[in-house]
Amino acid sequence: MASLVAPDHADSVTDAEALRKAVQGWGTDEEGVIRVIGHRNAAQRKQIKVEYERLYSEDLIKRFESELSGNFEVEPNTPSIYYVSIFDVRAVYRWMLDPFDREAVLANVAIKKKDYRVIVELSCIPSSEELLGLRRAYQARYKHSLEEDVAAYTTGDIRRLLVLLVSAYRYESDATDPKLSEIEADVFHKAIKDKTYNDDEIVRIIGTRSKAQLVTTFYRYRDVHGTSINKSLSDDHDNEFVSLLQTAIRCIKDPVKHLEKVLRYATQGSGTDEDALTRVIVTQAERDLEGIKDLYRKRNSVALEDVVAKETSGDYRKFLLTLLGKGDL
Repeated sequence: MASLVAPDHADSVTDAEALRKAVQGWGTDEEGVIRVIGHRNAAQRKQIKVEYERLYSEDLIKRFESELSGNFEVEPNTPSIYYVSIFDVRAVYRWMLDPFDREAVLANVAIKKKDYRVIVELSCIPSSEELLGLRRAYQARYKHSLEEDVAAYTTGDIRRLLVLLVSAYRYESDATDPKLSEIEADVFHKAIKDKTYNDDEIVRIIGTRSKAQLVTTFYRYRDVHGTSINKSLSDDHDNEFVSLLQTAIRCIKDPVKHLEKVLRYATQGSGTDEDALTRVIVTQAERDLEGIKDLYRKRNSVALEDVVAKETSGDYRKFLLTLLGKGDL
């Protein structure tokens, strides 16, 4: 369930005018801007961009991109909320992108940073049609395919796994084959026992089977061997290929559980991982963020909103809390 609180109807002209004020001049009403863009769904935000270009002959997204092109250091007394910090900019900019375009940007950034867990997340959580939409948006934005860039920035077994995952078009059905699950659970067990994690059959199964079939196989493995596949892989979790395999399994089996874990790791320890925090909140505010919040509270005995309020500051905090459903409409 989505955490975003948005009205059924919104005046896109008024919203466009408010954003224009936010990127020009002095004395910006930052909280007023956050109240607008933090309470608009994807369709409403798309209409804001249309009206902005009609009114000002300027592409709103390109304007945001220009804010990202300069130094990441903040000058004193900078007026616009989009200059407050790089994390403010990223959160607002990514929120205003169309969903598929946003995920294309996230994929491109992850490829260049070699953050391959994000690539696995973006390829294994969406439906087949959603992944296809991401791939089309990536090609339109970067003028080459997602598969091409993944292959260019990776090598060996990791390349083989990731290229298959990002190019997959899984069969969407709840139908499963119990006999096949039994056979393929045995394939996983043998590979784990022999530590041949990069076996062609493992990569093929993870990269091509329907999610329903894979989940049945995962449960079959647990029922026969008394532990989950991921726990069986834990002895070698320092192996990058194994770690990516575990991420794929988590994303396919229980995306909410996976994303809660991402947020838990992002908000615990010596410092907050703002990239991961922003990514999950911005991408899930219109999807499953309520379920993620509920699981976060159960697992950590504290509300995600309280942690975000403690670990972030300024307009970045206000914006994230608004997407979490805590801002005023």
